[in-house]
Amino acid sequence: MRIVAGEHRGRRLTAPSGSGTRPTGDRVREALFSILGPMAGLRVLDLFAGTGALGLEALSRGAEHAAFVERDRHALAALRQNIEALRVAADTVSVHPRDAAAFLRDAAAAGDAYDLVLLDPPYRDVDRLAPVLDAGLRPLLREGTRVVAETDRRQPLRLGLPLGDERRYGDTLIRIHGA
Repeated sequence: MRIVAGEHRGRRLTAPSGSGTRPTGDRVREALFSILGPMAGLRVLDLFAGTGALGLEALSRGAEHAAFVERDRHALAALRQNIEALRVAADTVSVHPRDAAAFLRDAAAAGDAYDLVLLDPPYRDVDRLAPVLDAGLRPLLREGTRVVAETDRRQPLRLGLPLGDERRYGDTLIRIHGA
C-alpha cells in the first residue's frame, strides 16, 4: 500500500497484521481522489481512520489539515507510524484515539467544521452507525462539504445527505454525499 499522488507519492504505508483493519486499496484511492479533485487548503476528517491512508492521501495532495479518529490500538500504532514515516508537519495533523460518536459530539461542541469527511466504518457495524453518523456529522459540515463513505457494496452506509455520486470497485462501494 502506497501514497498514490502528491508530495508523498510512492511512499509506503504500514498496516497492522490481521483482518481487523481493511485499508483502502491504491486503485480505489486513486479513483476516489481523481473524482474529488483538488485538495489544496481543505480541512479533512478521516473518521474510522485505520492506517490513515485516506487522510494521508489528502494531505499528500495539498489538504491543509487532517483529523484522524481511530480507537483500535493496532490501527492507531500503524497510523502514527505512517504519519511519522511521511514526516507530516505536526500542525497539519491531529490524532484522536477515541470512539467516533464521542469525537463527533465534542467536535460539534467545539465548533469544528470540515470540507471533506472520509468515512470507512467497520462493514459489520454500518447499519448501527448510520443514524449516529448522520446526526453527528451535520454540525461539522460547511456549505459544500463532501462526505465520502466507503462500504461493502452489499451493505451501503445510508446517510440522509444528498447523494452526488456512487461508484463500485469490486465489492467496494464509494458514495459521495454533498452538504
